Amino acid sequence: MPITLRSSREIELIRKAGIVVANVLSKLKEHAKPGVSTAELDDIAMEMTRQAGAVALFKGVPCPHMNRPFPGGICTSINEQLVHGIPSRRVVLKEGDILSVDFGVRLNGYCGDAATTVGIGTIAPDRQKLLEVTSRLLEIAIAAMAPGVKWSTIAGLMEDTAKQAGFSIVRDYVGHGIGTEMHEDPKVPNFVSRELLRDDILLREGMVLAVEPMVNMGTAGVRTLSDGWTVVTKDKKCSAHFEHTIAVVSGGCRVLTAEP
Repeated sequence: MPITLRSSREIELIRKAGIVVANVLSKLKEHAKPGVSTAELDDIAMEMTRQAGAVALFKGVPCPHMNRPFPGGICTSINEQLVHGIPSRRVVLKEGDILSVDFGVRLNGYCGDAATTVGIGTIAPDRQKLLEVTSRLLEIAIAAMAPGVKWSTIAGLMEDTAKQAGFSIVRDYVGHGIGTEMHEDPKVPNFVSRELLRDDILLREGMVLAVEPMVNMGTAGVRTLSDGWTVVTKDKKCSAHFEHTIAVVSGGCRVLTAEP
């Protein structure tokens, strides 16, 4: 499928949505402390979204496994949970947890999407290393993205960095194009596969991609829980997730979900 190239005007509109996302994630990081429920974080996100005149992208998305639309505005995934964790009054953050928050909005017809993983209180050194390495993968992608670069080159750098740290790149979930819809072409993997080498992505000015490395402390295997949404690691070891919406521009790239 052809990849949509966005004009400078459209990129500015995506940036406006991205600022809402960045502000919400920044506020949630402040509030993510021991004793706070994930539903409380969702309440904060939804109120900030409403005040910004935006719409939460995830709320009401149909479930691919059962008739259960996603009930929250944010995804809150704890420890061995990779993505799509459901906010709940019964899920309370504890000292030593790591929490991944994924969030996106649509504003004036354009979408922004980002994620971050934070430690709750003091976390174990191996969990801190996991967060640092996963965040570094996203930084590597941002530093390398520019017109004329093949995505396989960037994906290879990301994969090698994770492996050198003793971690595994998740292969079941990847990044994506984004614009007027949350998920657009192309699929943006964080690893090199035969499929990617066969149909590589040559970065061009105007491409807007949601780049989101997901890294497991143990093996790469994941599974979906019976709630139809929450994805966890098969070996029950921790997972981390970082994401930015990024535009390819002349001479490099621009992070559209960075804090203003």
